[in-house]
Formats: sequence, C-alpha cells, structure tokens
Amino acid sequence: MASRTSGQLNGPLLTATGVRRRFGATTVLTGVDLRIAPGEVVALLGGSGSGKSTLLRVLAGLDDEATGEITLRGRAAVVFQEHRLLPWKRVADNVALGLSGPDMAERVARALAEVGLAERHRAWPAELSGGQAQRVAVARALVREPDLLLLDEPFGALDALTRLRMQGLLRRLRAEHGFAALLVTHDVEEALLLADRLLVLEAGVIAEELPVDLGPTRSPDDPAFGALRRRLLDRLGVPAL
Repeated sequence: MASRTSGQLNGPLLTATGVRRRFGATTVLTGVDLRIAPGEVVALLGGSGSGKSTLLRVLAGLDDEATGEITLRGRAAVVFQEHRLLPWKRVADNVALGLSGPDMAERVARALAEVGLAERHRAWPAELSGGQAQRVAVARALVREPDLLLLDEPFGALDALTRLRMQGLLRRLRAEHGFAALLVTHDVEEALLLADRLLVLEAGVIAEELPVDLGPTRSPDDPAFGALRRRLLDRLGVPAL
C-alpha cells in the first residue's frame, strides 16, 4: 500500500516517489516519481494501457495495493470520465454527497452556478445531457474546495463541441479558484490547451517531461503549438497524416 501523508510544509502540493503497482504477474507502474506545484496544471499522456488511470487512482488514494510514498498538502477531489451520478438523487443531492454543515446548501448552489447549472438543481440525472452531467460531476468536485483536482479523461465521452466548452469551463474555473490539476488525457491538443507541463508515461515510469511555453493565449493555429503537438505525437508513436 502506498504510504500517504499530508501537511502544510513548504514545497510541492503533491509529491509521489517510487510508486509501483502490479496486477498479478504484470507490473503497470514500475517506480513513478512526480511533483505538482500549487496552482499548476499537469497533463499525463501515454499509450493505451500505459497506466495513466491506474496512477491517478493511486494518487487519489483509491488503490490500496500500490506501494511508494505520496505526500499531499491539502485536499484532493476526483472527476472521472463517467460522471458517476446516482440516478436516484437529484442534481443538488449528487453534488452534496458526503458534505455536512450549516452552509452546505449555499455551497452546493454556488458550485452549480459556477458550472452554469443553477436552474437544474432539482433535475434528475436522466434529464441531463452528457455535458450537463459532467458539469455536475465537476461541481461535485469543486464544492469540496480542492487544492488539487484529479481528472481522469473527464471529457473523453463528450462530443467535440461539448468537449471544447468543457475545456473552456475548466480553464475559467482554474483561473478563478487557483487549484492545481493532474489531467489524464489521450488528446494531445487538449493537453496543450490546458496544461502548464506535460508528462509522458511509458514502461511504468515518467519517460519525458515537457513544459508548455505557449503564452496565455493558445491556439492550434500557432506554429509553436503545432510544433509541440507534432513532437508529442512522434513521442507517442502516432504517425503524421
């Protein structure tokens, strides 16, 4: 089991050292080391089966079979690819899961307003579109006021236009709240649009680390964006079209 500690020491928000995870005879993570600074957005890329989601679950404390050292300063919240809303609870009740306190209703209302769903608080999950359901999942994470948001391909099941809107929403929320994030994604463009730093997971370790130095306004039409995109695709073994 990975050893986890938390505290208010100076330094990185999250530190992971020597994280390992085996499934039977297969070793998926062979000794992952990574750090995430307060307010930093890091994108984790890698081929299918490389262990990206496994690593995120370990960092979230959802895998008791992993080994290694993990130190987290503050609170973390997780957003999965599937919204995982309880169908028998209304939207506001899904957001409020696990919360308590006299200001709970106010916090839930504020979180739903931030994702543009203030008027759907009484809706059932079955009445929502895919994008709306995922926004509820984001609100459920935000209401916990996390220092670190762990995102496991949160927009992967959405259509292209909804995905772009959700990427814009994440950028806005990050700018407003200042949380750090680890984004697991297969989408190189999404990683370049959202992240400050890119990590490539390969053979169970972080095989490459790249800063994203594209300025505040990022566009796929920017030659620097295109060059970094091509470099990443080459690194991931995706041939040029």
